[in-house]
Amino acid sequence: MGRSKARKRILIVEDEPAICQVCLRTLSGEGFDVDIAANGVVAQNMLAQKGYDLCLIDIRTPIMNGKELYQHIKEEHPEFTSKVIFTTADTMNSKLELFLKEAGNPYLPKPFTPDELRAIVRQALK
Repeated sequence: MGRSKARKRILIVEDEPAICQVCLRTLSGEGFDVDIAANGVVAQNMLAQKGYDLCLIDIRTPIMNGKELYQHIKEEHPEFTSKVIFTTADTMNSKLELFLKEAGNPYLPKPFTPDELRAIVRQALK
């Protein structure tokens, strides 16, 4: 019996319902299992419980923002830091620019198209 290839699992950390829907539709359509966390605290629990192949983190989420979540990932799941893509609508902020440069992870400026999302996810999973 042939073993089916396990579907890649992606966690989206995003508080805007419209963006959640785009991510869910686009990535599910590409054959990924997609979970959504409305903020970093929810994401922390999900990261602790399930193995994800990739995590898209919005920099600005309530309760715990993307930078704080990334710090948590660096401390608790250091092997996962290379599997993070940031999303942000705030690309003109110099502090944010510095953070993104230091983190060295890919980021997707908002608003983004489904094609841009597919492309960055494919690239990150290579």
